[in-house]
Amino acid sequence: MSAGEGSAGEGSGVAARTVRTSRLDLVPLAVAHAEEMAGVLADPALHAFIGGAPLSPPELRSRYGRLAAGSPDPATVWGNWVVRLRAEDRLTGTVQATVTEDGRVAEVAWVVGTEWQGRGIAREAAEGLVALLVENGARTIVAHVHPDHAASAAVAAAAGLAPTDRTVDGEVRWERRVSG
Repeated sequence: MSAGEGSAGEGSGVAARTVRTSRLDLVPLAVAHAEEMAGVLADPALHAFIGGAPLSPPELRSRYGRLAAGSPDPATVWGNWVVRLRAEDRLTGTVQATVTEDGRVAEVAWVVGTEWQGRGIAREAAEGLVALLVENGARTIVAHVHPDHAASAAVAAAAGLAPTDRTVDGEVRWERRVSG
């Protein structure tokens, strides 16, 4: 993985970087990704654990415009990336991080389109994202996983997170604490 220099507390520094893993590029989200991502995220089954429904390309363009503009709170950094599988030159999903407490805490999430599931893409993308965040000063990484979503729990575990005894909105809080 290549991440560059800087700290998560430097605003858009982390969010503006492309992260390269062995098979993937995590590319900073742009409105221009909406059309392709609408197809990637079109399967209603992706919403089984998180609710909602797939967004149309115009709805996704609007959402991506808001996300790309960044958090309205200067103490919070939003990092959003599309996941590109280099061998296929295709977008396959997204990862995101909400970074707070001057870069020390990051809440992460991931989604991979149905067509690409079961290939280790979410695991590799989450591992790359968590590594970027830790390299740049994050000391607590958090994810919330539905208790029945075994695949997402496996991704969280592969990224070094462990389940806690806390639940938030029916989801288990997973954490990774980094000393230092």
